[in-house]
Formats: sequence, structure tokens, C-alpha cells
Amino acid sequence: MFLDRHDAGVRLAEEMRGRAGTGDAVVLGLPRGGVPVAYEVAEALGAPLDVIVVRKLGVPYQPELGFGAVGEGGVSVVNREIVRLANLGETEMSAVEERERAEVERRARRFRGDRPPVDLAGRTVIVVDDGIATGGTARAACQVARARGASRVVLAVPVGARKTVDSLGVEADEVVCLEMPDHFYAIGLWYRDFSQTTDGQVMELLRRAASRRGHDGVTAGSNPATFIEEVEVDAGLVRLAGRLVVPARAAGVVVFVHGSGSSRHSPRNRYVATVLNHAGLGTLLFDLLTAQEEIDRGNVFDIGLLAGRLVRVIGWLRGQPPAAGLPVGCFGASTGAAAALWAAAEPGIEIAAVVSRGGRPDLAEPRLAAVRAPTLLIVGGRDDVVLGLNRAAQERLRCESSLQVVPGATHLFEEPGALERVADLACDWFTGHFARPAG
Repeated sequence: MFLDRHDAGVRLAEEMRGRAGTGDAVVLGLPRGGVPVAYEVAEALGAPLDVIVVRKLGVPYQPELGFGAVGEGGVSVVNREIVRLANLGETEMSAVEERERAEVERRARRFRGDRPPVDLAGRTVIVVDDGIATGGTARAACQVARARGASRVVLAVPVGARKTVDSLGVEADEVVCLEMPDHFYAIGLWYRDFSQTTDGQVMELLRRAASRRGHDGVTAGSNPATFIEEVEVDAGLVRLAGRLVVPARAAGVVVFVHGSGSSRHSPRNRYVATVLNHAGLGTLLFDLLTAQEEIDRGNVFDIGLLAGRLVRVIGWLRGQPPAAGLPVGCFGASTGAAAALWAAAEPGIEIAAVVSRGGRPDLAEPRLAAVRAPTLLIVGGRDDVVLGLNRAAQERLRCESSLQVVPGATHLFEEPGALERVADLACDWFTGHFARPAG
């Protein structure tokens, strides 16, 4: 369902954007796995990001049964009914609480360093995790957030067990969950890559978020807000839906040209787009075809049609204020890569760079020798047929070009770390060539 926590965060952020009551929000990630998801939500909402470190208070002779939770700042939440049923005395409770409180403070110092926690008093708090199974930690986090003064608590996760999610409505004012399967076995089964998030990754994300925003949640003057807008692109006879994101002081804008059977909602392209946005590059994801046009599969492989649409879209983009004057590049996948190369050979169009992911450049064969834009071809090492087609196509190119093979990757780059490698390669290629005069 999700490529990794980054992809899950991007999708959850799309769901959260524009919801009522998030204007003054603080986003709190449950460490460690919830922080990469929370980072994307905070970025989308323009909200400060922090961790919420909580520890369950377990009954001494049955640690899985929690009689409460503790958080930072001396916050303690106790379920008196469990205390009564477990026949706990004050001495036993104090010993557990002292031990867990020390662990809370230790972990908070490690994750946050010398930065103070974000003040929650009177604000909407969005608690984010990478998923919910039993819900114990999420429940404790909601209780602690409210005890720290939150006026409204929203629990947001990509996936969770339906019964557990429903039960958490008692603790949170609102629960947002993208996927709630009836048969839920483990959170990790809903991610292609569920590798463990490290303490170092948590600390880096918090540092990055803090460098962009003040502790009070006000965007620093040196970091103006990113322009984000759902758009309708004028492509001549049709108007195509798209999403334009342009960070402040962007070095350029990358137009995504999706492949056969895909759209602007492609999770792989959205992942790469978000990586580019974080690197200070603008992105435009749009639908090459209307829903009615996609019914005819011939349109999907009509490279001339797709390239013509792309040329018009680039012309439209250059007239949009956030992108005006910026160099434009193209990121194409599958048949979209062929359309990008075809367009890059059109006389009079300036494309600063092209990146192909698992592309079919052979479909642009009549135009390959005329391509002027520096071109990076990225292919999976186990995608044998497409690798052969890319090698042959590179021989036809007369522009600057590079073929990068991602070891062990198949056509869709589904293997752990493969898509991250694609994103890094694309980011370096665009960043390097946007800094040069268009050739």
C-alpha cells in the first residue's frame, strides 16, 4: 500500500491539507517510525514539528497492561479504574513512574538536543505515527498532548486496525486514517520498505524542521512559504489536472511526465517530487490524458500526442508567476520518458535537463539524435529488456548523457532503497544542470 514512511507521509499530508482547524497546528511524531511520516505532514501544513515522547506505565506483574502514561514536563495520566482492579499501591506506582519518567527525559534530550519542546497550550495538536495496531502508544500520546494544554487533538496515521482506530475516538477529537483493513496483521505488511528508523534520522528531521521554523511555529523570515496549488493546465484542446509546487528561491522546476497506465497520483513520482521539493526544486505533476482519452490505449503510446501536450504544458508553466524565469526540466517514466525526449528535440523549446526512470527512450528513436537537453537514463539492474533498450538509445543521443544502473532493482524500483537512489540521482542531475546556462 505504501512504498515507505516518506510516501505514507506524503499521502497523509495530502489528506490533512486544507482541513479545518489546522491553521495553528503543531505536528507531533511518535518516535521513531512516526517522525518521517509527521515530517511530511508538518511540511504540507506549514506547521512546527516536534516529537512526543511517552512511556506507558505498566502494572508490575503484567507490564503489557498499562495503568497510565507519562510524558515530558512532569505530565502524568493515570487510569484509576486499572489501578483499582490491579490493586496497586502508591509505592508500586511511584517506582514505575520514576523509572519511565527518567526514560522519557533521556530520549527527549537525545532526539531534541538543546531545543525546547514546542508549546502546545491552546493549540491544535496532530499526533502522527506510521500505523496503529493495538493503539496503546497512540492513546497515551493523545492523553499526554491534552494534559500539556492542547485545545484539540487529532490523531493521524496512514494505516490502522479498524476496531482500534474506532476506539481511539474517545481519546482524540478526530482520527484520520487512510487505510483501515478489516483483517489487520501487522503495520509492516502495509509498507514495501519498513526498515527501522534510526535515532539519527529522527534527529536530522527535527533539526531540518527547526531550521526552517521558529519554536513558536512562525516561519522564519529567511524561509518564505512554498507555493502549492492544484491547477488546471492549458494543453490546447483540453485542460489537464495538475499540482504545482514551487519552494521559495527554487533553482528550477521539474515537469513530471508519467508513463503508461499512470497519472499525477503515481506514488513513485510523488515520492521523487517530494525529494526534489526538499532540495529546493519546483515540481509539476499533471495528467497527460483526460480520463476519457485513457480508455483508448492507443493514446498512451502515441508519443507524438504526449510530447505535443508536454510542449504546451511547459509553455503554460513559463507563464505562471512562481515559475517564471526558472529553468525547466523533465522527469519521465516509461512512455513518459519517450515523450520528454521527443519534446526536448523540438526546435525552439528550452529544456534544461531530462531524467528517465525505467523509460522507453527507444519509442522516441526518430528524434533521439536531435535531443539537446542533457539526459540521464536510470534503469534497474534486473530490468534486462529495458536496460538493453536504454543502452541502444544512449548510442543514438548526441547530447550530454549518462546511463545509471541501480543494482538489484526491477522495472518499478520496488526494492528497498531503489527508489531513494533514483531520487538522489535525479536531484543531483537537475540541480547540477539548472545551475548552467541552457544549451
